[in-house]
Amino acid sequence: MTPETRPLRILMTNNTLSLRAGSELYLRDLAISFMKRGHFPVAYSRTLGAVANELRAATIPVIDDLNEMAIAPDIIHGQHHLETMTAATHFPHVPVVYTCHGWVPWPELPPAFPNIMRYVAVDDLCRERLLTTHGIEPEQITTLYNFVDLKRFHRVRELPEKPGSALVFSNTRPEIPQAIRQACDRLGIDKVDIVGQASGNAVAHPEMILADYDIVFAKARSAIEAMASGCAVVVADKERLAGMVTPENLATFQGLNFGIRTLQQQAFTSDNVERELKLYNAAAAGRVTQAIRSSADMEAVADAWIGLYRNAIDRWRELGPAITDEARFAAISEYLAGALSPRIKAADQNIRDRKNAEAELARVSREAEKVPELEKKLRNERAEHEKELAAARSKSNQIKSSKLKFILGRLKL
Repeated sequence: MTPETRPLRILMTNNTLSLRAGSELYLRDLAISFMKRGHFPVAYSRTLGAVANELRAATIPVIDDLNEMAIAPDIIHGQHHLETMTAATHFPHVPVVYTCHGWVPWPELPPAFPNIMRYVAVDDLCRERLLTTHGIEPEQITTLYNFVDLKRFHRVRELPEKPGSALVFSNTRPEIPQAIRQACDRLGIDKVDIVGQASGNAVAHPEMILADYDIVFAKARSAIEAMASGCAVVVADKERLAGMVTPENLATFQGLNFGIRTLQQQAFTSDNVERELKLYNAAAAGRVTQAIRSSADMEAVADAWIGLYRNAIDRWRELGPAITDEARFAAISEYLAGALSPRIKAADQNIRDRKNAEAELARVSREAEKVPELEKKLRNERAEHEKELAAARSKSNQIKSSKLKFILGRLKL
């Protein structure tokens, strides 16, 4: 067996392996695909849960302590900043491929470290984040667009000419937005459902239900899964709206992972939702489904990943021996000072600010509790003053009356 064909032991990191969300499922699906190809994936996270259980059920080891791994992996597939750096420093002689899944969150911040050989962006916006991170060269970056497991999502809907059902497919929405309800009502779309974590209606197997709906409101991975299932998709987030995916905008939307940059386009109002729903076209949606099932097949992406791993291992064989322990410790020092320390200090300051704000709120609340008592005291004092004033007026009137009587008496004399 040659180095180009031998199975790889792949340590895969993620910030959690609990909720069924984007990067968790990305890792799960790739790990299972690698296992079926004869490789040896191992999943690592400090927070375990449902996805960890699914991996174990698929015979893939899951650990929350790197000391449990007695043998060094051949390659580290890094997802999320802290978990990647934990693995990279624990196994300093193992090459790393880091995956950037997002533009905004700090856990997606790309680290620069000597044994990180390659970087992967899941869309064009993540590539921009990598290109604007100090220490990352363009030739180190590869873009692999998000994928769908076509073996799981094999049910493909035949859409009617006029839509009659819609699904809000989101982990962040607690209920169906009024804008969607109103727009669907006006267009005669009677069946509108919601699934996801926030609504309390999470589904472990979306492939079993997506093909039951004509239109799906979703973003990112969820949108890709819905398109692969034959649904017409309106890309939407909790408070933002991109629009109906069409053959004309598919390439642009896919390049941005049907995500945050696409969601800058229009306000989430019932009129805008209705306008996008009116773009529904069964034939056009069918062409989108065909294109996604052709371009976003997980197996092709898994092939690309294995190629990247082998490339990173070859590159490490060339560069690794020249990296001294002094250089590694210097890189760790720079990482602590430049990347980690400012975040920890900022978080600590935020905690202090929050505590100060809570203390001030408690003080104001205590003062507010005194208001009724102060009002009562003021009312009593006012009543007392009014009594004293009335008594003074009465006495003054008596004196005036006495003086008047005295004067009248003298006048009679």
